[in-house]
This record gives sequence, structure tokens and C-alpha cells, in this order.
Amino acid sequence: MSMIGEYARLTPAELDRAIHDHDWAQGFVDELVEAEADATSRASQARRCHDIDKAWHALDFLLDRIDFPVDIVYGEERLPGAENRGYGPPRFLSPERVRVAAKALAATPHETLVDGVGPAELAEAGIYPTIVWERGESLDYVTGHYRALVPFFQAAADAGDGMLIWLD
Repeated sequence: MSMIGEYARLTPAELDRAIHDHDWAQGFVDELVEAEADATSRASQARRCHDIDKAWHALDFLLDRIDFPVDIVYGEERLPGAENRGYGPPRFLSPERVRVAAKALAATPHETLVDGVGPAELAEAGIYPTIVWERGESLDYVTGHYRALVPFFQAAADAGDGMLIWLD
């Protein structure tokens, strides 16, 4: 079973409701994910859900190295009362923190993330999925997911959205 990093953009009203009604949040996000899976042609700027596959741990490691100002991998606040969704409870970013993240993402080229880091460092640090880094595979997989996060966060910031984040 894989651990996949997942995101869902929520309007401020939806985020407020999710914070106060975690059962509603789970059902609402499930509907968003299903609807977007059926709408494969939807433009990336309009998408409300996104995943970073198994790149989440490496992205967290690389972002931590550069003191990225927002925890865009795990989220910054736990959704109160929420049950585990896969590998822990969902967490969230407020619309303001999404704006800070979008600005920082736009100012941080993907080359900055991997500057001076190779697969050996990720393997030594035990970064999931370890076997990938032990084989010496390129960090292009991670930077590709990072590059896809930039417009996703920018679209969320432009819309004034918050974000739910979880590992599934």
C-alpha cells in the first residue's frame, strides 16, 4: 500500500464548515475527489484536488532544508475532531497561509530544492519511498510534483481558498 499526499482546496465558508463538522468535510472531500477523477479534462487552475503521489516525504525533507515558511506537505493545523484519513487526521492551511505558501512557491525554483542533494542523502535520511533513493533514481520525480504544486497553490491563493491536506 502506498502513502499518497493529497490536497483539497476549500472556500473560506467550506473550510469553516469542515473545521466544525469533520463528518461533512470527509464526505465533501470524497465527492470533490470523485468528481475530479471523472473530469479528466479539467484545467489544472480549476482543479480543487491534487496529489503529490509518494513525493510527499522527499518534498518535506527538501522544503525543510530551505526553511520554507509554510508546511505545505502536512498542513499546519489539525482539523478538530477529525478521524484518521489514511495515515492520520487531515490538517489544513488557512487562506492566509495558502497565500504565503503560493508566494514562497513562486519565488522558489525547483532547482533550489535539490541544490546539493542527491538520492544518497534521501536514502540515508530514510525518506519514503526509501527503495527509490537506494537505487539512485533521479530527483526529477520530486521536482515534477513540486512544479505541479506551484500553479495549484497559486490558483487557490487567487481564489482566496484554504486547503485540506492528508496522507492517504
